[in-house]
Amino acid sequence: MDYLIRVIRADEWEKAREIRLSALQDPVAGIAFLETYPAAVAQPDSFWQERAEGASESGTSVRQFVAEAPDGSWVGTISVLVERPSDEVRFGEAAKVDQTHIVGVYVRPEARGTGVTEALFRAGVEWSWSLPEPAVRRVRLYVHEDNARAAAFYRRFGFEATGDRVVVPSDDSAYELEYEILRPTA
Repeated sequence: MDYLIRVIRADEWEKAREIRLSALQDPVAGIAFLETYPAAVAQPDSFWQERAEGASESGTSVRQFVAEAPDGSWVGTISVLVERPSDEVRFGEAAKVDQTHIVGVYVRPEARGTGVTEALFRAGVEWSWSLPEPAVRRVRLYVHEDNARAAAFYRRFGFEATGDRVVVPSDDSAYELEYEILRPTA
């Protein structure tokens, strides 16, 4: 794999916007993301600048990791949100323990099957375990009940279904299923 896995920099907001807009145009975007392309493309530059700043090394509650090709292009991304029991709920159920939440998973079609997704997940999970006290006890994510390909990857990576599910905000007849990896015990 010839990709560098790293955290975005605040000044890379245009690249962050471009990969997000690409993700929202993917054929499975409707079941993979809660955001829509029309809503995202309508956001002003300031939105993307703030989002990149918050997900960079200078942010405290979010990290966005990217897979960067030798030519500088980004072929994949994930974001990891820190969730504490006292925090406001962003999506799903309130955190019962200190945890992180993986969102915004996207790998361009030409990079799928190359190890990029695994490398991005390793970076996100390792960052989660490295956070200072209180220690993160689990990493969670949600997957749409119809997104079998993503669910299969999450299970191969080591995530297990918790049995919890939440209604998809845009479709009250569909569910997002919760998966987790628990912190390894020493």
